[in-house]
Amino acid sequence: MSRLGSQPVVIPSGVTVAVNGDTVNVKGPKGEISWDCHSSIEISVEDNAVRVDRRTQERIALSMHGTARQLVHNMVVGVTEGYSRILDIVGVGYNAKLQGKKLVLAIGFCHPVEMTLPEGVECECPEATRIIVKGVDKQKVGQFAAEIRAVRPPEPYKGKGIRYRNEMVRRKQAKNFGA
Repeated sequence: MSRLGSQPVVIPSGVTVAVNGDTVNVKGPKGEISWDCHSSIEISVEDNAVRVDRRTQERIALSMHGTARQLVHNMVVGVTEGYSRILDIVGVGYNAKLQGKKLVLAIGFCHPVEMTLPEGVECECPEATRIIVKGVDKQKVGQFAAEIRAVRPPEPYKGKGIRYRNEMVRRKQAKNFGA
């Protein structure tokens, strides 16, 4: 039995969870999310808590039990608090700005890189070298932050590029010809 999957997800006040067949809908003050769970998992709402159980003892049901519970928990946290990822831009002349629904990055290429914000994701640029990606869906926020970082990942010699806040970049020593 999954230790994590057997724990109920407590529903805070102001959040409604509805289960229609295999679809779970969570609505809260920050937004709304829906998710289609696997058919081997049964999700029920009772006494201000969401319970996740297995319908069968097949291998897929065993592996999805804890995962389904955690995904429902992430949905509840997302509609109450929201998720955010902070990215820092390091490099002389590197910056980012928001133009409507597009994030424009000037990061050392001969042209600016424009990225369209996906549905349900918001961005802020409080400084020219900081990007804050916010949203209700943890997966979408993390995916868009990873796409931004992939445009110019930090390089190991000077550390220039786009990195997550508090990410440690392992630095390498440059070649030393004179020693």
